[in-house]
Amino acid sequence: MKDQFYKYIENLQDQITSKLAAIDGGAKFKEDLWEREEGGGGRTRVIENGSVFEKGGVNISAVHGELPEALRNQFKVKEGNFFACGLSLVLHPINPFVPTVHANWRYFEMYDDAGNIVTQWFGGGQDLTPYYLFDEDATHFHQVCKNACDKHDLGFYPKFKKVCDEYFWNAHRNEARGIGGLFFDYQKEIAEFSIEDRFNFVTEVGNSFLKSYVPIVEKRKDIAFTRAQKDWQEVRRGRYVEFNLVHDRGTLFGLKTNGRIESILMSLPPIVQWKYNHQPDENSEEERLLNVLKNPKDWV
Repeated sequence: MKDQFYKYIENLQDQITSKLAAIDGGAKFKEDLWEREEGGGGRTRVIENGSVFEKGGVNISAVHGELPEALRNQFKVKEGNFFACGLSLVLHPINPFVPTVHANWRYFEMYDDAGNIVTQWFGGGQDLTPYYLFDEDATHFHQVCKNACDKHDLGFYPKFKKVCDEYFWNAHRNEARGIGGLFFDYQKEIAEFSIEDRFNFVTEVGNSFLKSYVPIVEKRKDIAFTRAQKDWQEVRRGRYVEFNLVHDRGTLFGLKTNGRIESILMSLPPIVQWKYNHQPDENSEEERLLNVLKNPKDWV
């Protein structure tokens, strides 16, 4: 399964970076191969200062070795070995009318002393962070997510949409990071779903990513915007940074397992503003976005 999933994310990385570079037209992804001293490594691809994307990364990695202390404590074991691989992406567009997007799909195995698999699971999801809210874009993104889920279980979309709304929540701001999507973790083999069934589900979601995001980018990337609208985007990017550094489990996992710092912090936007007690104008589009972020809604 680990070989099968790693081959999948290698191909998916190629598909996604090829399509995004074609859309940007002004910049290409730079590739950075790296190795982890304790075992494994990755292939980081970053695009910067393009025509559409101010900064973005589509990274894959596969790491293995002895369980770090943080994971031993989490799993309540004294020792053990693990393997983890995944694809993680974040895209920060130039135009404030194009939303930021984040996605990742990952696989984990843990072994006993004899090298037998003790536990294995999938995780992942994709979520959208707009700066200006177009209801039809939110509906489109969620509909693609729902369609992918419905092919496998009609209960998946409402369950994983709810988990996403709860997870990407900036508790210290009492607001969502964005308008959500899907988030699932610890997807193990259970009575009605084999690990192969889980693989098919996760890859279905991964394969749907470009369909969920690219039409939105193409529709909004050439809309004219003002300096004030760019300022608002950069203020909201600050909330994105706050979530990633304070709450995000993936970031914290990477930092606690001696991950590659440049790849971990690739998710952070290049230019951000923090304004003291910044409040949008009453009845403005900026205020409308905040109202939705404080009360996540059902888009489909």
